[in-house]
Amino acid sequence: MRAVRHYRRVEWTVLVPIKLLAVAKTRLRGAVGEERHESLVLAMAQDTVAAALAAPGTAEVVVVTADAAVAAAVAALGARRVPEPLRGGLNAALTHAASVVGALPPGRRIAALPADLPALRPDELAAALTTLGASRDGGYVPDFAGTGTVLLAAPVGGVLAPRFGPGSAAAHARAGAPRVAGDWPTLRHDVDTADDLAAAVRLGLGPRTAALLGNAEWGRAVPAHTGTEWPGPECRALR
Repeated sequence: MRAVRHYRRVEWTVLVPIKLLAVAKTRLRGAVGEERHESLVLAMAQDTVAAALAAPGTAEVVVVTADAAVAAAVAALGARRVPEPLRGGLNAALTHAASVVGALPPGRRIAALPADLPALRPDELAAALTTLGASRDGGYVPDFAGTGTVLLAAPVGGVLAPRFGPGSAAAHARAGAPRVAGDWPTLRHDVDTADDLAAAVRLGLGPRTAALLGNAEWGRAVPAHTGTEWPGPECRALR
């Protein structure tokens, strides 16, 4: 009789780095009034974290930040917060967060997700993580332009080796991470500029970003996700 193999479902610890709001997203300044810039950055981060928490297969979301307002906002959603180191930048922050998380239980893997995905839908993130989880090698998902990275997964038994920054897709490829690209438009549209934000608006924003833009210079007809909202800890009951 042939032995029956039992495959353990892969679950994910998702790391999300968020800068101090006062210095975050400088290229996005001017998309809304200056007094609303930090609120916009925070709303985008909240929608990203909420979508990640709601994605099937996500076991926990760990936000690494030095910003007290961000820490409080993501804690209210159900995310865990790790203090960001004083020096080193984005990649050092992710490496630090991964070290704080420490050894993962069987069937758990670790991935990094940027905080500027305000249109992100949980099902698209889940699909990308499922694809990455099918290989032991880890990998990265490039942004829509193909030059940046919107999702990075560590190999089984390996460490997360982030190389975010300009040209990060090529940097991750040079480091040996396989490229994984799928039909995941809300995952692959990160927001760095006003044009990027307009593209995210067309995809349909998360509720916090949509509400903020609906009360700003963009007018009130800003589309938000329809159906179930993803407000925080209670989203886990919806899976």
